[in-house]
Amino acid sequence: MGACCFTPVSPRLPPVVKIVSRQRLIPQSVYDIGVERDHNFLLADGSVASNCFNKSHSMAYGYVTYQTAYLKANYPVEYMAALLTANSGIQDKVQKYIATCMNMNIQVESPDINRSSLDFTPVDGNKILFGLSAVRNLGEGAIECILKARNEEGSFGSLAELCDRVDLRAVNRRALEALIQCGAFDRLSDNRNQLMHDLEFVLDWAQSRAKDRISGQSNLFDVLGGGGDSAEDSGDRVYEMAPNAPPVLPFEPMEKLRLEKELLGFYVSDHPLKSIQSRSQLLAPISLGDLAEQPEKTTLSAIVMLSSVKPIVTKKGDRMAIVEMEDLTGQAEGVVFPRTYAVVQEHIQADARLIVWGKADRRDDQTQIIIDEVEPVERVQMVIVEIALERANDIQQRDYLRQVILSLSNQGDEGNTSKVPVIGLIRAGGQCHFIRLGAQFRVSDSGRAVAALESAGFRAFCSTLIPDRAVAAVS
Repeated sequence: MGACCFTPVSPRLPPVVKIVSRQRLIPQSVYDIGVERDHNFLLADGSVASNCFNKSHSMAYGYVTYQTAYLKANYPVEYMAALLTANSGIQDKVQKYIATCMNMNIQVESPDINRSSLDFTPVDGNKILFGLSAVRNLGEGAIECILKARNEEGSFGSLAELCDRVDLRAVNRRALEALIQCGAFDRLSDNRNQLMHDLEFVLDWAQSRAKDRISGQSNLFDVLGGGGDSAEDSGDRVYEMAPNAPPVLPFEPMEKLRLEKELLGFYVSDHPLKSIQSRSQLLAPISLGDLAEQPEKTTLSAIVMLSSVKPIVTKKGDRMAIVEMEDLTGQAEGVVFPRTYAVVQEHIQADARLIVWGKADRRDDQTQIIIDEVEPVERVQMVIVEIALERANDIQQRDYLRQVILSLSNQGDEGNTSKVPVIGLIRAGGQCHFIRLGAQFRVSDSGRAVAALESAGFRAFCSTLIPDRAVAAVS
């Protein structure tokens, strides 16, 4: 790009702006007209100009900001539904907004064949229903056909009824499989695996009925089901007599979620990390959605699920890996260099749930994590020490506890292995309050730490993220 249009703010300034070099395009502070250095653009006559942000422009931005803030504060469900619809094609943003909904106690429900419309829709006060347009492999023609049949003849009672009422040339096998696997039929039958096996039989049956209707012939199922008092009763019996596959077990939970994610781009009905979300906050991890805000080279931890693993062999023949990680708020890339990979490679597997320790690193405007250590969430431990309220208010007792914990830590040692966090628990007013102690109070051996704390007169115990029996017992 050699030049761009510029609206002059003074009659003496020409309308063409000459860019000094591509290096000048790097984002930097914006200065007003007349600055002689650190500027963005140089005018053809040598005068200096900047990306001027005039008052009318800033006033418009401010007004829009006020409007959106008002809508979010007073109509949160409707606002978030509109936001999800507007960004339905941007997976990272949708995932981040779904996490925002969870923090706002707004539930985002899976698609529903009888309730979902084209876009995300507010339902039942504080819920948002997934829109059919966000389901992969479900074309616009199929959606129109389904919504038309539903509007004209009412809700569908089964997979067989839907296949019988819609045009199967528009709603083809691929579209029906997508609807089943994303959970759109869960209110009719929660065994998605059974529906997938039934589909082949139901399609043949529905196509045969469609041919009979075209030729004007009666179908055997219509004859057998025709003794009802009404056409509706007759139709129900016909659909009940539709052929089904032999019974099969439901999908395993992880397989069910994997298929759901393939079609929606993320987990909606559940998430492998959802059950440990609240407890994981005791470990002070960052959210991947906030990774870009972390200072570079900062040591951090995150509880993630590995969505994919790409093994790499270096020129020296060493093995390493590039991993795609996700949590409830977003996705990020992680790099496991050879020295670390040699130690943790058994845990670097797709679908593994891990807590990772590493450093933020920016490459090509993207922030990734250079992974130094990992631990399966099932093995993550924390030491919880109970502190009586009167002892917590006593500065001498607090200092005594501090010294006991620091004596168990080797934070200053070379080859430090202290990564088990210590959590304080204070009971007050019939409630339990958890206090996360700083990183300098982490210990390397949870069993030894519990024994030492109890010897010092404090009640302590070891807890894990999964299961949460210990935390639940004191909550």
